[in-house]
Amino acid sequence: MKPRIIYIHGNQATHWSFPWAPSLKAEFEKLGFSTFFETFPDSVIARAKYWLPFLEKHIQAGEDDILVGWSSGGTAAMRYAETHKIKGSVLISPSYTDLDDDLEKQSGWYKTPWDWEAIKKNQEQIALFYADNDPFIPQAEFETIAEKLQPKVVKIPGAGHFLGQGTFPQVVQYVQETYVGADKMEA
Repeated sequence: MKPRIIYIHGNQATHWSFPWAPSLKAEFEKLGFSTFFETFPDSVIARAKYWLPFLEKHIQAGEDDILVGWSSGGTAAMRYAETHKIKGSVLISPSYTDLDDDLEKQSGWYKTPWDWEAIKKNQEQIALFYADNDPFIPQAEFETIAEKLQPKVVKIPGAGHFLGQGTFPQVVQYVQETYVGADKMEA
């Protein structure tokens, strides 16, 4: 049985369906995955005190789920994996500090130290996707996350914060290679 894919958008979102998320959902469903793509509560500030209970109680994210988190959604996926077992995560342009940004400071994601070992231990696979020219998140953030989590790293040249594209074939390919191949081997 294929894992469910849960998409976690970033902050300042009024709806989950921006920019490449609808095509990602369609591609995953074409591959036979069940999906959860919804706008999270408190979607503009993206506070941990709302998002973590939403993941746990409403979505019931667990051991058979892959969290695909973009920006603040990637940060949320890491925090969730600190205390919950999941199948894996795809972190797209996440940060691990508040970037000295007022909105990020309000979110609550950065108030406690990271438990990197728990994040790794609570899932089978981790991938980190980022661009070499992200205008919002410094490269040092990605480098530290890569060092601490030892994920599969996919660095994409010239993609910024992944705002200007309608598809994300690299993520689809990673999920297909990582989870569809494993599913076929189990059958």
